[in-house]
Amino acid sequence: MNDIGVIFDLDGVIVDTAKYHFLAWKTLAIQLGIPFTLADNERLKGVSRSQSLDILLDIGNLKLSDEEKQAHLKEKNAQYLEYIYKMGTEEILPGVTSLLDHLDTLGIAYVLGSASRNAALILKQVNLLERFAGIVDGNNVSKAKPDPEVFLIGAQHLKLPATHCVVFEDAIAGIDAANAAQMLSVGIGDQQTLSAATFNFNNLTEIPSDFFTKVISENRKHNEPGLYKTK
Repeated sequence: MNDIGVIFDLDGVIVDTAKYHFLAWKTLAIQLGIPFTLADNERLKGVSRSQSLDILLDIGNLKLSDEEKQAHLKEKNAQYLEYIYKMGTEEILPGVTSLLDHLDTLGIAYVLGSASRNAALILKQVNLLERFAGIVDGNNVSKAKPDPEVFLIGAQHLKLPATHCVVFEDAIAGIDAANAAQMLSVGIGDQQTLSAATFNFNNLTEIPSDFFTKVISENRKHNEPGLYKTK
């Protein structure tokens, strides 16, 4: 199975840091006098920090100078990091450890592909850093999801063609990025929201034990050699 590689998103797939992003953005929104709800926070999933601020400012119909933006981004990140430094292994989402163990048994390499600039720190906090063959995050890319850059670089880390990579994502932007890269996309979360994914599961505990040995093989068999079906 070493002709297949896996790329995991971080937030909402490996750990749930979305709640900490929400709290940090909420604090900033209050300071700026902008109403900000959990529904608004969904729009920030999978996109870069600077793009998230632009979305927040758009919600409040507020314009800031570049200097003001940078100051607020640093402020938001500092508060977010306060939460991150308190994280431990108990924050790993259900099914993650067993899935990584299964991939190790199958000899399938996996890397991280995340918009977060704190991905390595988060993985270190939850004691998973050394398990990944590589990390591609907001420090390595110039284009945010739904641009496929982060996943294409991930494929390079895996030393595989993009079409031989499987992406686990919980955000629409991430699914769109995986599909744009012609990778097999696995949506983790609400199936209706992530309907563009090739496969959908509520969480990683639902991944069948034969997913990589049988399901993907069948998927590839019914498409062009080396290509996965995308919707």
